[in-house]
Amino acid sequence: MAVIGIGIDVADVARFGASLERTPGLRERLFTPAEAARAVESLAARFAAKEALAKALGAPPGLAWHDAEVVSEASGRPRFELRGSVAAAASELGVERVHLSLSHDAGVATAMVVLEG
Repeated sequence: MAVIGIGIDVADVARFGASLERTPGLRERLFTPAEAARAVESLAARFAAKEALAKALGAPPGLAWHDAEVVSEASGRPRFELRGSVAAAASELGVERVHLSLSHDAGVATAMVVLEG
C-alpha cells in the first residue's frame, strides 16, 4: 500500500474547553452524541483528529464534522468511522486504510492520521 496523505493537529485543552463553554451548541456541532459525552481532554484530542483527517484528505470543501467519528476499540485503540461526505472524499482518493493516533498530556491534545491506499 502507498501513503496517500498524512495529517497532524494539536489543540490546547484549556483553550478548547473555554470555547466549548463560551459557545453553546459547539459540542453538538463538532461531535456525535457518543463523542460529546467524553471529558474535555478527549474532546480536544478528537477535534485534533478530525482536523488531522481533513488535512490528510487535502482539506476538500464540504466535509461534515459528524461524518468522521472517533470510536474506541475494546482494546482502547482509537479509530475512525467514516460516512457521508468524509467517506466520499476518502473513496475518491482511493483510501483503503486510515491510521489514527491520539495523545493528550501537559494541557495539549495531539492527533496524527495516515491514509493508505
